[in-house]
Amino acid sequence: MKPSVSAVVPTRDRPELLRLAIDAIRSQEYDGVVEVIVVYDQSEPNMALESDDPMRPVRVIRNTRTPGLAGTRNSGALASTSDFVGNCDDDDQWLPGKLAAQIAAFDTAPEAELCGTGVRLVYEGHPTDRVFAGDRVVLANLLRSRLQELHPSSFLFRREALVGGIGLVSEDSCGESEDYDMLLRVARRGPILNVPAVYVAALRHRGSYFSAKWSSKIQDSQMILAKFPEFDEDPRGKARITGQIAFAHAALGERRAALRWAGQTIRLSPVEARGYLAMLVASRLVPPAALHTGLNRFGRGI
Repeated sequence: MKPSVSAVVPTRDRPELLRLAIDAIRSQEYDGVVEVIVVYDQSEPNMALESDDPMRPVRVIRNTRTPGLAGTRNSGALASTSDFVGNCDDDDQWLPGKLAAQIAAFDTAPEAELCGTGVRLVYEGHPTDRVFAGDRVVLANLLRSRLQELHPSSFLFRREALVGGIGLVSEDSCGESEDYDMLLRVARRGPILNVPAVYVAALRHRGSYFSAKWSSKIQDSQMILAKFPEFDEDPRGKARITGQIAFAHAALGERRAALRWAGQTIRLSPVEARGYLAMLVASRLVPPAALHTGLNRFGRGI
């Protein structure tokens, strides 16, 4: 029998998308037990979704931890007793072959704790595939880039490592950096496995709960810099973060703070575009919403 897997699906007020996410998980061509744990956050659970199918069971629970995505994922992980725990947001879908490919990757690396895959980002009907070419991701990769290719709905953890070693998802963030924080923490411990193929479809849309919350981006970006002093070893990587802070201040109309952070960004790395974009927005030459929407349309972000 193949190892068992629990797919944790945090949800809040997206019943139609939720059903599509559940169906895609249960349709995985994988010989082991695949349990779906639907975790309702700040909304009333639909117990009719439950199923006692021995190979594809569905459980419905409430988030009993901090309200928000991080606490909801942690509630699901703690409720699981499977060998592996995977993420799937309620507006995303696992594509055919995902679990089989990831478990095969784990079979080649018994010491590995996390495996990700490529993703198809769909913004208002426009798909963009993002795939990291290598089969290992190390800390240096993640200091230089957030690697949007490693989408959180592709994450598959060894449960024992997640609960007993890596630690649960950080519940201290404002919902902007918990996935990046997790990747950095895992990479500190050892390489992250990657399957260089698209196995997740992820919606990016104006209704996403954490889209364009600029104050949260500032707080969480500063938290990342404080928690990971390794960024001091990579000025270009640090400039990417300070550029995000600069842009967020500019989007909030905080011109002086935006220019201060933009200046720091350019000093760290003159080729970091976010510093210059923040200056343009702070000078009111370009509206922040237009830039944000345009980047999302091409599978990018600030």
